[in-house]
Amino acid sequence: MKSRPEAVRRGPAPKDTATGAPTVESLRVHVLEFPTDAPEADGTFAWDRTTMVLVQARGGGASGLGYTYGDRATAGVITGLLHDVVVGLPAFDVPAANEAMSRAVRNAGRPGLIAGAVSAIDVALWDLKARLLELPLADLLGRARTDVPVYGSGGFTTYTDRRLAEQLDGWSGQGITRFKIKIGEGWGTRERRDLERAERARALLGDDAELYVDANGAYTRKQAVRIGRALDGVGVGWFEEPVSSDDLTGLARVRHSVTADVAAGEYGYDLPYFARMIPAVDCLQADATRCGGITVWLRAAALAQAHGLQLSGHCAPHLHAHAAAAVPNLRHQEWFHDHVRIENLLFDGALDPAGGTVRPGRDGEPGLGLTIRPDVADRHRVRG
Repeated sequence: MKSRPEAVRRGPAPKDTATGAPTVESLRVHVLEFPTDAPEADGTFAWDRTTMVLVQARGGGASGLGYTYGDRATAGVITGLLHDVVVGLPAFDVPAANEAMSRAVRNAGRPGLIAGAVSAIDVALWDLKARLLELPLADLLGRARTDVPVYGSGGFTTYTDRRLAEQLDGWSGQGITRFKIKIGEGWGTRERRDLERAERARALLGDDAELYVDANGAYTRKQAVRIGRALDGVGVGWFEEPVSSDDLTGLARVRHSVTADVAAGEYGYDLPYFARMIPAVDCLQADATRCGGITVWLRAAALAQAHGLQLSGHCAPHLHAHAAAAVPNLRHQEWFHDHVRIENLLFDGALDPAGGTVRPGRDGEPGLGLTIRPDVADRHRVRG
């Protein structure tokens, strides 16, 4: 997908005629593809590469970045459907831009890659606003905490015992004390191996570590209850998507039948989705690269808090970190292997999870604190 070229600006930066505030002058989109460092799979899907769709929003002499992980077709939504909706709007009024995008996609269908496109732009606009104000985004949003707790996430079903041990040991060496592995291998057809891998992880981590599992919706309802009760014996405290996240009745039944906290929500593409899911989970997950950006992610956090639930950030850790610092009911942020590897490679300003937390904005860098490495971006750019 070709990028829409930025307009060449001559003279002063355009400003909103009513307020004098800077406006969004242009959006540029780039599709980047990163091969995995080993074959990866969970209970219901396998992959060997990860695609990032990255947006740069310019205005007032600054540039903000946002991104989503998804199909390259997302870029076409940004350049074709959303570009002209956003360009020309006041750069400080991010919720207004989010609402304008939501209205513009009504007949195109919001869930899926269109929501990813809205999300990437929304994040880029928040980053732009914070950079224009020369503030870390966490300071612009208002902090509820200094440290954001993280959990190591990976443990793919394709990993050998040795590779799993190396990954867990790597996170432990950074001071991380929360760990998640994938189970549900082969759409739930290898229960014994699922349990053995959980037992092995517990043996490697010791009794004090928090151990989580993610079935990615691979199990049936009764199967999930059976597995969940067996996992009680190894102290698993987090059971993610034990059944499909579309099966809210099943999630609720598993929730009431197992000791571990049941979590889901990563496929939420709008706020009503989270409202429907809340009665079925112990902890709500939300992904700002899918749900409508930071604007909607913060609303999902407030919705969860109103119902006595915590929120956990799903994937894309460097994109979520500043917003996570603004959430009083945050449980933790996923430190997902694929995305950490990509974001550490692509950006200067990546965060350090030493001690099991990250501290966004600690160095005072404005916005998300991320700067694209042009050589890396060019090397992984999808052309044509």
